[in-house]
Amino acid sequence: MARISNGVFTFINSLILILGLVSISASAYLMMHHSSSLCQKALQLPLFILGVSLFVVSLLGLIGSLCEKTFWIKIHSCFNFLLIVGLVCFTVFAFIVTNKGAGKALSRIGYREYRLGDYSNWLKNHFVNQNNWDEIRSCLIDAHVCQSLDNHSDVNQKVADFYQTKLSPVQSGCCKPPADCGFEYKNATFWIVPESGPAVQDSDCATWSNNQNKYCYDCNSCKGGFLANIKKEWRILAIVLIFITVFLIILYSLGCCAIRSIHQSHSKYSKFGP
Repeated sequence: MARISNGVFTFINSLILILGLVSISASAYLMMHHSSSLCQKALQLPLFILGVSLFVVSLLGLIGSLCEKTFWIKIHSCFNFLLIVGLVCFTVFAFIVTNKGAGKALSRIGYREYRLGDYSNWLKNHFVNQNNWDEIRSCLIDAHVCQSLDNHSDVNQKVADFYQTKLSPVQSGCCKPPADCGFEYKNATFWIVPESGPAVQDSDCATWSNNQNKYCYDCNSCKGGFLANIKKEWRILAIVLIFITVFLIILYSLGCCAIRSIHQSHSKYSKFGP
């Protein structure tokens, strides 16, 4: 039974080691690809910290199990316990800061519209403040998120057909003016302001431009759409962390069993040895 526990302990550590390397590689990929890292910087640091933590914990566990040294397994258990506490705290935090904010569903429109004010202050202060937004806006322009929408639109497409188009949160917020502005549709990324002006007093209506390097990239709706993506990514990350935490708890229990089994094997050796 002790051998089986030690084997399972080694196997799970090996899986977590691989998971840690995958997480580090994903973070490195985002870091090395300039435009991607700016657009997805919300995941870059959490992935790196998670990957390094998992790698260190699993490596200590493998050293302890393969060498049958209780010292390394005890160090592994201490780090594992701290990692479990950290993951639980981060997961709860991620659900709290992403609890607010959801796209506004409009009647007879196939996409949602996003408002910056609907999201938590923490997300707004850390991801779409003016210093970060200059970089993110450049990233979105380089990624041609709006040009790809324009390329797929038909010149003969009517506004009613466009309103049934499925848009991503970023496309909805950054590539067109808010529907409340009442602008006249020409194509997916070209809208004309009525002679009477916007239908509502909204800063986004005044910010909109048909210039492909401006569009609504400085609109609050664009920042809201970007935060909608972050919310989705962090929710997915939080769910993954729940499963990882469960594995780490199992690993912590197996570590305690491994320490006990090593002590028992050493006691038997001392008892029957020369």
